[in-house]
Amino acid sequence: MTQPLYPSLYQINTRVWLTELSGVLGRRATLDDVPDPELDRIAGMGFDWLWLLSVWTTGAAGRQVSRQNAGWRKEFEETLSDLREEDIAGSGFAITAYAVHPDLGGDAALARLRERLRERGLRLMLDFVPNHTALDHPWVEDHPEYYVRGTDIDLAHAPQNYTWVRREDGDLLLAHGRDPYFPGWPDTLQLDYSNPATQDAMIGELLKIAGQCDGVRCDMAMLVLPDVFERTWGERAPLFWPEATRRVREQVPGFLFMAEVYWDLEWVMHAQGFDYAYDKRLYDRLREGHARPVREHLFAGLDYQNKLARFLENHDEPRAAATFPSTVHHAAALITFLSPGLRFFHQGQFEGRHKRISPHLVRAPEESVDADLARFYEALLAVLRRSEVRDGQWQLLECVPAWEGNWTNDCFIAWTWRGTEGGRMLIVVNYAPNQAQCHVRLPFAESSGPPVHFSDLMGGPAYERDGNELVSRGLFVDLPPWGYHVFDVSASSAQ
Repeated sequence: MTQPLYPSLYQINTRVWLTELSGVLGRRATLDDVPDPELDRIAGMGFDWLWLLSVWTTGAAGRQVSRQNAGWRKEFEETLSDLREEDIAGSGFAITAYAVHPDLGGDAALARLRERLRERGLRLMLDFVPNHTALDHPWVEDHPEYYVRGTDIDLAHAPQNYTWVRREDGDLLLAHGRDPYFPGWPDTLQLDYSNPATQDAMIGELLKIAGQCDGVRCDMAMLVLPDVFERTWGERAPLFWPEATRRVREQVPGFLFMAEVYWDLEWVMHAQGFDYAYDKRLYDRLREGHARPVREHLFAGLDYQNKLARFLENHDEPRAAATFPSTVHHAAALITFLSPGLRFFHQGQFEGRHKRISPHLVRAPEESVDADLARFYEALLAVLRRSEVRDGQWQLLECVPAWEGNWTNDCFIAWTWRGTEGGRMLIVVNYAPNQAQCHVRLPFAESSGPPVHFSDLMGGPAYERDGNELVSRGLFVDLPPWGYHVFDVSASSAQ
């Protein structure tokens, strides 16, 4: 399957998906029960990747912690007013084995689903959790040396970060998985990356996963970087990712790695073998609601931007519809998904869901569809299927004052896409809560002379402008707060 330069990915919470399907079928659904028309629908929307969240085997220990943790349970009750015990299956990131959970149909069902995805040009992405395992992972008995151990002093100073684990060969005090800024996750155990044997074992797990899918999203991938691990645990760890990615790609050429990463470490992850890294910085700047920091973020070179995964929500972040007012949501989505990089969408985003679903839950609340937002995303996805934005050339544009003393040009972000076969698009967004005007400097020198036609692909009006004026002054734009144009640019039909 040939991949575009700028692919799109759709994340689905697998357990929630199958719970909903179980309600339709009147029995427990597995991956074999996912209907072909649903896969046709996803492929028809223009996606290249399907990320199935939480397919791996989890255990009783994690489920028990999830059900008994008071803070987590409060969140679950806010999500599901009719919460039942069976809704809490334990975190999909407290993994006991990289084998598909039997309740989902096992490895064989995944293999059959993967083949059906391939028939539709879809590639499969799954989870890899490098930092920790579940409390009841077999390694606790067989390879306790793979874990970070604690002392009585550690337990006294930070009881939230350590736990006694019962073992047939003697109980051990082990650390919970965590990052350096927050308490440990109580349903996990921290892997010791200062031990080369641990790293070899985790590469072995990656190699196993690589036989079951086309790429992995690596949970909190920066936590096993040598300096981060040392800051958290006081032990220096050898580099892991360069060797891990190399060995996997030797076995499976073209296998894709996407890093969940924060703290401005995206470039570090790229350098260590990752194809994509989360662009949390763009997301945060969009939430702040100011155009200039967003525009400055887009000044980065394409060698960097092309390897960013851009999103407005995912299973960790709050829902976009609950975070951005609708007009801001539209503007933020255009900037996010019509910029270079991997376009990363989340199940429920198109329908305007408001409630984030914890990875500990297997059921979603019933929510009505936001029809206006659904129409907006339908139009945006149609734009994203165009060759200009899948394989074209992107360029950020200058927006100059519309007249002397008019400062509102600073509210704009504008850019173009040029297709390999000559198609041209212009996107202009007023990312501000005020009316704004500017002249957009266009890079289309060939536009001089004949009139140029601008047709808004998001349902806005069409315009015709004099080509010589466009070259000399630029395109005059006047937009309301959070307003936008997504123009197809072509020679006038009147010629």
